[in-house]
Amino acid sequence: MSAHVPAEDWAESSDVAFAHDPVSAYGRVRAQTCKLCDPLEIEDHGLQSMPDASPVKWHLAHTTWFFETFVLQAVDPAYAPFDERFGYLFNSYYETVGRMHPRPARGLLSRPTVARVQAYRAAIDERMLTLLARGDLDAEHLRIVELGLHHEQQHQELILTDLKHGFACNPLRPAYRTDPPPRTHASAIATLGWVGHPGGVARIGHEGDGFAFDNEGPPHRVFVEPFGLASRLVTCGEYLEFMADGGYQRPELWLADGWHTVREHGWTAPLYWERSHEREPWRVFTLFGMRELEPAEPVVHVSLYEADAYARWTGFRLPTEAEWEVTCSGRPIGGNFVQSERLHPAPATGEDPLLQAWGDVWEWTGSAYAPYPAYRAPAGALGEYNGKFMSSQVVLRGGSCVTPRDHMRATYRNFFHPSARWQFSGIRLARDQ
Repeated sequence: MSAHVPAEDWAESSDVAFAHDPVSAYGRVRAQTCKLCDPLEIEDHGLQSMPDASPVKWHLAHTTWFFETFVLQAVDPAYAPFDERFGYLFNSYYETVGRMHPRPARGLLSRPTVARVQAYRAAIDERMLTLLARGDLDAEHLRIVELGLHHEQQHQELILTDLKHGFACNPLRPAYRTDPPPRTHASAIATLGWVGHPGGVARIGHEGDGFAFDNEGPPHRVFVEPFGLASRLVTCGEYLEFMADGGYQRPELWLADGWHTVREHGWTAPLYWERSHEREPWRVFTLFGMRELEPAEPVVHVSLYEADAYARWTGFRLPTEAEWEVTCSGRPIGGNFVQSERLHPAPATGEDPLLQAWGDVWEWTGSAYAPYPAYRAPAGALGEYNGKFMSSQVVLRGGSCVTPRDHMRATYRNFFHPSARWQFSGIRLARDQ
């Protein structure tokens, strides 16, 4: 299907640097996407449960279309597309490239078949690996290849989040995998403490060597008032207390749009929480199927509205993205990422004063997704990658249990609409000092 590395080498090979060995980096990322498909039946590849989600088959083809369009066609004027129709089928949102198939209808694409998409990936990989091995690409096109690999890692995460939503919509509640790792039952929940910051002028945003998306810069100065960041994530048990105190029935806790959304959709708990009656314990749907809720685990699959309402209920607030970055910058990037294969948040453990800064859940901030000072979107079609979405969305930080570890940095700005719940999003509190 693609250039392969052994499946068991996912963790060991995850830090191959693109600049040092682009051939290995390309093969590794493309193979990891294929590895995510190993547990699937052929029917699973076409599943689309809502407009915001996409079928696995579409993810496989779209990430391939990226390399074909922005690298192969760009460097060779005589290049003949694998299938001229794929430019329409698998373009996502690049208006300057051409027309595209409507996003809500991606699940209707029974053709091309999965086998045809696999052949597409193999053909493009062969061409790409030849170019990389020969050193035929200039610095600008190598930069685009590296962007394409990080783009593919974003789609690896989307494959898992979209599949989870689709499987949860199935009354059979099928499991993505049937070999769950041992459950972590915490004997005691780590005490909630605070990591303080004196405030003042700080510098945030990406600078120096290493990959970053354009929306992570330019680096610039910010002023932060003295604040404290919670030492760990909010747990399911703590969120249950919010629910028991009428959290979903108290309009004074909610932003106006959030309260409208709660009533419109009938929310009474985070996404994937289920129980048949009030006397029954909550159960939660995971990528390994249904199981009992673990109170010590971080609460996950909550919207910005729910995160904000919970924070108001506690008397605290959500951190700004600047507060998050100045606290977490320089801390080693480790934790519960996709390499752990837990595919679910784990309870906080360890002696670090700031636990779960990386992995487990994407942490909602209180910051609107907006351009940094002096930001300019890149010229050309790739300028559409981030810049045009800087409206009506909110920033999340830190990565999740389905994020590749080497895809994460302190400056990384994820962003979703405030009502989004199908991503692995959770809560870390902040307070004024």
